[in-house]
Amino acid sequence: MMEDYTGGIYTKFGENAGKIWIALNGKSPLPKKDIMEIAHLNDSDFHAAVGWLARENKIAKDDKGLYKLDNTNLTSRIGSTAGRVWRIMDIWGDVEFNTITRLADVDPEDVYAALGWLARENKIRINENQKYDLK
Repeated sequence: MMEDYTGGIYTKFGENAGKIWIALNGKSPLPKKDIMEIAHLNDSDFHAAVGWLARENKIAKDDKGLYKLDNTNLTSRIGSTAGRVWRIMDIWGDVEFNTITRLADVDPEDVYAALGWLARENKIRINENQKYDLK
């Protein structure tokens, strides 16, 4: 059974994006480590939430690697990877995270960001076997 729009990754990624937004609001720019600590996020949840916020045009990363609330400068990287991930799911159907990472030939962090981007667009879901699929 696949999760729907009102639950699962849409809710989780959206809530985590909100935690990052709160962490950065009035305190930015901050390094990833500080944001993860303030927001109580692990690495994968952080990157998925950044992908979500990038899709909303709300987060930027400066040349020192610090994140801030601003118009995003992450579209080319995350959006491009999201397109690759979407095509993989379109061809393969439901697919495990490690398979997506291997087929997309990008770092796991970039795949998580792409999944956050796609979740914000409400284009993906995840099943009980932790496999991702298009809605």
